[in-house]
Amino acid sequence: MGELWTITLLTVGMAAIATAVMLPPGLLLAWALARGRFRGRVLLETFVSLPLVMPPVATGLILLMLLAPRGALGGFLANFGIEIVFTWKAVVIAMSVMGLPLLVRTARGGFEQVDRRYEQVASTLGANPFRVFLTVTLPLALPSVVAAAVLCFARAIGEFGATMMIAGSIPGSTRTLAVAIYSFAETGRDTQAAQLVLVSAGIAFAALALSNWITARSGLRT
Repeated sequence: MGELWTITLLTVGMAAIATAVMLPPGLLLAWALARGRFRGRVLLETFVSLPLVMPPVATGLILLMLLAPRGALGGFLANFGIEIVFTWKAVVIAMSVMGLPLLVRTARGGFEQVDRRYEQVASTLGANPFRVFLTVTLPLALPSVVAAAVLCFARAIGEFGATMMIAGSIPGSTRTLAVAIYSFAETGRDTQAAQLVLVSAGIAFAALALSNWITARSGLRT
């Protein structure tokens, strides 16, 4: 039971970190796509949404080629003694990349529903765009942002393909719930695998129920 508890805590912790990592760039992208009218907007939207339709292992392979010690980014980080592949940091990166599209799409819907007249009033009173975003746009879109973060957390909990590619299945370090289920089932530990399935299903159900509740309470369109 101790091993299952360790795996669960590790996964929840990594998913929480990944969600926190995703929020700043995710909100920026969501706001840009909701408000921006710039060349390349469709291309940016397509690029952000790619992890939703690409095989997770393909995304993981791309990350591995980038972050490996001889990769473009991994080689640069290695000069500073920073290792990514097959560490907990790889788990966070995989979860972040796979969950970002959900965060952007959900938050974008909230930003699009904010009445621009409130933003225009704040601008006429002298607020710069950054202040308008923090004091007007973000508070009005907060329910959708919270729902997006919860969905992103749930997606991170269930991440498997990309995590397996760049983080592996190291007990106590990179073995998340999804990876552990696969490892246990593959080695004949069906009872432990079934227990983790129940834990994963419980967390996913709670997260989706919370997100749906927030959406229903706020009258958001998804």
